[in-house]
Amino acid sequence: MATIRLTMAQALVAAMAAQRTVIDGKTQPLFAGVWAIFGHGNVAGLGEALYAARDRLPTLRAHNEQAMAHAAIAFAKTSRRRRMMAVTSSIGPGATNMVTAAAVAHVNRLPVLLLPGDVFAGRRPDPVLQQIEDFGDGTVSANDCFRPVSRYFDRITRPEQIMPAFERAMQVLTDAAECGPVTLSLCQDVQTEAFDYPEWFFAERVWQPRRARPDEAQMAQATALLKAAKRPLVVAGGGVLYSEAEADLAAFCMAHGIPAAETQAGKSALPHDHPLNLGAIGVTGTGAANDAARQADVVLAIGTRLQDFTTGSRSLFADPACRIVGLNTQSFDAGKHRAQPLVADAKVGLAELGAALQGWTAPAVWSGQAKAGRTAWLEAAARYTASGNEALPSDAQVIGAVQRRSRPSDIVLCAAGGLPGELHKLWQPGAAGGYHMEYGYSCMGYEIAGGLGVKLADPKREVIVMVGDGSYLMMNSEIATSVMLGAKLIIVVLDNRGFGCINRLQNATGGAPFNNLLRDARHETLPEIDFAAHAASMGAIARKVAGIAELEAAFEEARGHDRTSVVVIDTDPLRSTDAGGHWWEVAVPEVSERTEVEAARRGYIEALARRNI
Repeated sequence: MATIRLTMAQALVAAMAAQRTVIDGKTQPLFAGVWAIFGHGNVAGLGEALYAARDRLPTLRAHNEQAMAHAAIAFAKTSRRRRMMAVTSSIGPGATNMVTAAAVAHVNRLPVLLLPGDVFAGRRPDPVLQQIEDFGDGTVSANDCFRPVSRYFDRITRPEQIMPAFERAMQVLTDAAECGPVTLSLCQDVQTEAFDYPEWFFAERVWQPRRARPDEAQMAQATALLKAAKRPLVVAGGGVLYSEAEADLAAFCMAHGIPAAETQAGKSALPHDHPLNLGAIGVTGTGAANDAARQADVVLAIGTRLQDFTTGSRSLFADPACRIVGLNTQSFDAGKHRAQPLVADAKVGLAELGAALQGWTAPAVWSGQAKAGRTAWLEAAARYTASGNEALPSDAQVIGAVQRRSRPSDIVLCAAGGLPGELHKLWQPGAAGGYHMEYGYSCMGYEIAGGLGVKLADPKREVIVMVGDGSYLMMNSEIATSVMLGAKLIIVVLDNRGFGCINRLQNATGGAPFNNLLRDARHETLPEIDFAAHAASMGAIARKVAGIAELEAAFEEARGHDRTSVVVIDTDPLRSTDAGGHWWEVAVPEVSERTEVEAARRGYIEALARRNI
């Protein structure tokens, strides 16, 4: 057997560079690159290997390890999980910085290969710089933090172990059902140790998505439920987009007269102007979608985890006889909420389900009611997004201004706080993938780094990042990286002087304004942060605007700029879109000195009694 003598790090890099995928008939590298911040735990081993392969496997440098991983995750999501990136850090804080991002990928079922440095397998220099020591367990490392947030975890303590570990990693990263973050923890001495690797380990390998077909018995049961339905509803999740099934879903809904609603991850799976697209569902849902959900007797949930924001903490589907059909590649998700599972790829599953339902349509009165609800909602939403001349506009008015200046090809991106709810209800995507929301883990700080990853994955489309001042302050350093890489973003910063979303939730549950808005936090002096000057210091073109009219003009100017632009606007922390929406379970204290909390507790108990579980 022919062999090649390489260090473990060199072998890993060579194997990564050999992986391929096919998109639109064109073979491309599966790994688009490696994000890296070097330290003593990876610079001599993996760093040297990446340098030698820099023409085949590009290395990108950023300013924060969590942000690098966010960028890689956003890249994979924009690529429909067909391409991905790796992320490497040194031992210690660099590694643990990535754990939060690993959780983002885990929750959202997105592939990213994490390659943190680790302690010396030989243990000679123990405790090495940044090593975590467990007094009772010599095998413990800080990288054990990755175990609960990785789909597959392995620690490489001998150079030959990289072969089975990498094979398993690739199976997980490319599998529709198992997909998620993989962590290969690389002991820093082992990175530099050589082994005679067989040539087959470096052979080119092409990975194609596995499209699982549904079981015949499950298909028969799902078909029977739908044919008996009088008020069916589709709930489209992110799996529709991952499966590239958006056109199939649009045709399915039209053929059978079934209205559809979209989760945060599924938004843009249906064209906004599809006559049966009722828009967002759940806690941040439209009036049209939630009215249909309350009446539905069968829900076809496609590619969704059915998390609490989608189901209104299990209270939205109010018909006691309502049944769910879970069309999902992952059986864990397909059977949630006592659903009839239909384990299959979304594209294949929709095709076979459509064939089984041939000739059947939902009652015309139900489809007509859904269309009327859609029209009424669009009229209501337009009132919230209309331009105004207030000194402090609402988030909805800012969204309306950006929407009016957007183009169908644009991608809007956001993550945590109040903006995701407003965007879910109000934004009108122009094309599939035009709405990119990280709301599975709701991770503040994802926005700007995620926007960078989206731009690298789809450089021809304009990427609009909408971010609140709270998230901006948590993680903004990749503005500098976007300028350095020539990956232009348009960033709109909405400054409401604190954490406005949680302040509103605090008030809604009877709490006093406390520790959320800056004015309600302990302070000697209220900070006056110049976000525009801060962004400009990192190389962006930045300006602050006063009002909606100036925002629209500045946004149009930003579209013409050749590098990242940041537009800052002050907003009202108290106003939000009160149309649509649904109850969400947030536990309220049973005992309190505040009468407002006691009243909120009574409302909470009443709401619990209405849950359909």
